[in-house]
Amino acid sequence: MLNEIYQSLSPVAFTIGPFTVHWYGIAYIVSFILCTFMVYWVARKRWKINISTDVIFTVLIAGMLGVIIGARLGYVLFYGNGYYFQHPLEIFALSEGGMSFHGRLIGLIVAIPIAARFCHVPALTLGDLVCIAAPIGLGLVRIANFINGELWGAPTSLPWGVAFASGGGVYRHPTQLYEALLEGLVLFCLLWALSKRRPPFSRGIYTGIFLIAYGAFRIAIEFVRQPDVQLGYLFGTGWVTMGMMLSLPMVIGGLAVLLISRWRGLPQTGQNEEQESLSV
Repeated sequence: MLNEIYQSLSPVAFTIGPFTVHWYGIAYIVSFILCTFMVYWVARKRWKINISTDVIFTVLIAGMLGVIIGARLGYVLFYGNGYYFQHPLEIFALSEGGMSFHGRLIGLIVAIPIAARFCHVPALTLGDLVCIAAPIGLGLVRIANFINGELWGAPTSLPWGVAFASGGGVYRHPTQLYEALLEGLVLFCLLWALSKRRPPFSRGIYTGIFLIAYGAFRIAIEFVRQPDVQLGYLFGTGWVTMGMMLSLPMVIGGLAVLLISRWRGLPQTGQNEEQESLSV
C-alpha cells in the first residue's frame, strides 16, 4: 500500500495586524488552563481536598515559570551542542523554537516544592496532582509539533507514513502523533483511572507511575524518531539518542519514588480533613 499522507499544515493559527499567533503557543496556553482546572477538580471532587483558588493560582504561576524556563534551558543544555554558549543572546529567542520536555520536568521539580511551601501543601501531593494533569499538555504540545512539521521520525514504508515539507519529501513515522497518543492520551487515561481510587494511593505513587510510564514510552518511540540533526546518534551506536539517555533516569527515578512511597505510605492530604487543609 502506497503512502499518500502529506503534511502541509501551517504553523500559524491566525494573524492580527503585526501579531502572529502560532498553534504551538496556543497549545501551551490551553495546556496551562486545562491542567490547572484538572488539578483543582481532582483535588476537590475526587480526593476531597479543601484546596482554594489562591493555591491554584500560585500553582499556575509557578508551573508556567517552571515549564517555560526549564524547557528552554533544558534545550540549551541538552540539545544546543555548545551553540548557545557561543551565542548566549539566542537563549532568549523563544520564537525560533527549541523547548525540551526533560527541561520542563526539571523546571517542575524545582517549581512544585517552592509552590508547595508557599501554599502549605505537601510537595508530593501537589506533584501527584500535577502528574495526573500533565499528559493533557503533553498531548496538545505534540499535536502542535506535528502541525509545525518538526520532530518527525525515521523513514518508513508503513501506510501511515507522513511526508513532511521539512523532511525532504520522504515518508516518515509521525512520531509526534505516537507521542501524543502514548504520552498524552494513554498516560492520561491510566492516571485518570487510578485517581478514582478511594482512598487515593499514597503520596508519590502517581508521580512514580508517571515517571516510569513516560520514560518507557519515550524510550520506545525514540527508536523510530529522527535524532536532532546537531547531535545525531550518540556514542556512534546508530540508535542511542539524547531522548533515550534523558528518559532512562526517569524510569529509574520513578521506580525509586514508587518503592519509597509504598514503604512510607503517607496519605494524601485531605483524607483526614479535620487534621489537614489546603485552604489558604
